Amino acid sequence: MPPPPPHGAFSDDHGEAAKLAEYEPALAKFLRGFHSDDLRRILLHSEPTLHFPLVIDFAELFDFDTELGNALYNNPKGVLPVFDAAAQRAQSEVLEILNTSELMGTPDKSNPAAAKKEFVHVRVNTSGSPLLFPESSPSIGKVRVKHRGILLTLKGTVIRSGGVKMIEGERWYQCRKCSYSFRCYPELEAGNRITLPASCPSTSSKGCPSAYFQLIEDSITCHDYQEIKIQESVQLLDVGSIPRSMPVILMDDLVDIVKAGDDVIVSGILSAKWSSDVKDVRCNLDPVFIANYARRTNELKSGIDIPEEIIQEFDFFWAKHRDTPLKGRNEILKGICPQIYGLFTVKLAVALTLIGGVQHVDASGTKVRGEPHMLLVGDPGTGKSQFLKFAAKLSNRSVITTGLGSTSAGLTVTAVKDGGEWMLEAGALVLADGGLCCIDEFDSMREHDRTTIHEAMEQQTISVAKAGLVTTLTSRTTVFGATNPKGQYDSDESLSVNTTLSGPLLSRFDIVIVLLDRKNPDLDGIISSHILAQSTKAEEKKTSDSGVKSTAALGIEEWTLPFLRRYIHYVRHRFKPVLTKEAERIISGYYQLQRSSGTQNAARTTVRMLESLIRLAQAHARLMFRDEVTELDAIAAILCIESSMTTSAVVDSAGDALNSNFRENPDQEYMEQANIIREKVKGYPLF
Repeated sequence: MPPPPPHGAFSDDHGEAAKLAEYEPALAKFLRGFHSDDLRRILLHSEPTLHFPLVIDFAELFDFDTELGNALYNNPKGVLPVFDAAAQRAQSEVLEILNTSELMGTPDKSNPAAAKKEFVHVRVNTSGSPLLFPESSPSIGKVRVKHRGILLTLKGTVIRSGGVKMIEGERWYQCRKCSYSFRCYPELEAGNRITLPASCPSTSSKGCPSAYFQLIEDSITCHDYQEIKIQESVQLLDVGSIPRSMPVILMDDLVDIVKAGDDVIVSGILSAKWSSDVKDVRCNLDPVFIANYARRTNELKSGIDIPEEIIQEFDFFWAKHRDTPLKGRNEILKGICPQIYGLFTVKLAVALTLIGGVQHVDASGTKVRGEPHMLLVGDPGTGKSQFLKFAAKLSNRSVITTGLGSTSAGLTVTAVKDGGEWMLEAGALVLADGGLCCIDEFDSMREHDRTTIHEAMEQQTISVAKAGLVTTLTSRTTVFGATNPKGQYDSDESLSVNTTLSGPLLSRFDIVIVLLDRKNPDLDGIISSHILAQSTKAEEKKTSDSGVKSTAALGIEEWTLPFLRRYIHYVRHRFKPVLTKEAERIISGYYQLQRSSGTQNAARTTVRMLESLIRLAQAHARLMFRDEVTELDAIAAILCIESSMTTSAVVDSAGDALNSNFRENPDQEYMEQANIIREKVKGYPLF
């Protein structure tokens, strides 16, 4: 048994404790050598009672001392307390150096006096270390008893975050006979109960047989304590698998560093605790993970790695298409859902929805969202679900659900009772924060459930008032929906009548594309040939590590799924486009034209349409690898909006999205469409 660890049972195995204590000088040397700046910062901090984290890298420790690294991996419960003792020792040595240098030089009056801090916790970061192999970093659903006793690393999404509580950390007892004082630690596994030793643990040569002890007054130490629950990522699961979850205990400086919806990497020790006592219910051991280190990975966008040579290929690609930019854009769009023939308008809309615009703050301080929303309305067999699944693969973070399988609580947030306390459990829109939420069979949702997402779509927040919990959660999510029309689509009726969706909900979608399956013999022959050619192809060719098939020189020959993901991620974070006067004139004129042209699309022609045009124009500028929204981007955004207005199209050919195909000369066709739009909007002034 190791020496008494924090929050573990008392142990009287002094031989093992002495063996582990031999690591302390080496650990203190490691901390002084690699983290002297962190130690100085802790020593100079003005607050003595805070808990300070000292984050070390496991790979550095393993290189410094292989035996020490193996000991930490194989017995973290015993070695981690020795680490904390080594941190105290390293503090004393660094403090001595600071005091010596201050005596020899002129003291700096602006800095506070250095003082040793009592609560310093060594946190082990296992990222990029030898620990990241399947045995030490299993998925949550594959954690078993064999993983107890080693340093584990788990990845997942926080679905529940409990409140911060206080928990007892240690007590000092004194022997009534020999007055020997010793510490006891509560057992988390046994409901934080303390087990006293059978006899006095005095280390004197004679020993003390007494078993009577008394608690020393004011000797109880308390710690901050929080329980969260993490769930394995849905994207990594096989079809039909249920995502498993694991309760995680955070203590001291780790509390409140994550919230529901965050992606996290947690390293620590797998343990177990008795389930709560319920009458006539068998009491079992439930797995629990005691965290030593936790880190949010939302900003890291895990799985997206963009080397410098890939960025050079992007630059070279657009340099090659400098004279024919729309042809280059269409080459990128052909990589979206390549198994579906044509549907150029839908593929362009999917790309613009995933890339999105720029969030900004208006004059009143209100944030205006940059994420567009998209709705596909179409007859059966037009490929709606295929586009949803492909868009989910292109997004770094995505959640797919269906209308029948979603309730208002499942989409937003659920109040659950755990251990007598109410907690909030994140729903689909919170888990997809910063990503994409795909909802198939949108028409199958109940009216009450559909109205719950109004706030999430426009204000990007979810306000909760359940079971005494009143709060607001963020939901910066792009919503991508698909629905069938109500019966046969009637072009003479409005979208609200054809889809049974309310006007307020329809106005929140930036793009609503209607796919009508009109019988076309020529197109049917082309599509059948395309599908047969796809089905008779050999197994998919293996691509390079970068996910792109490149020519010998710099250049992109085929836009594959991994390469598209990198491109979308890069342009989203690289470019912040601003509107030019020409783009503003076109967008303003088109908006005024739509407002003055009847009431056929009253649900769509609101002020939200103007914001949608700006978002889509910014997204198109990003797609075109630019930091400026030009007239071309504004007209491309108008053509996307036009595709949902089958009865009042400014450009007649824009309404039939199902038959829209990739043109041989898109730049020339753009000039014709641009002239039509300029002619239509020229009578409206720019305010």
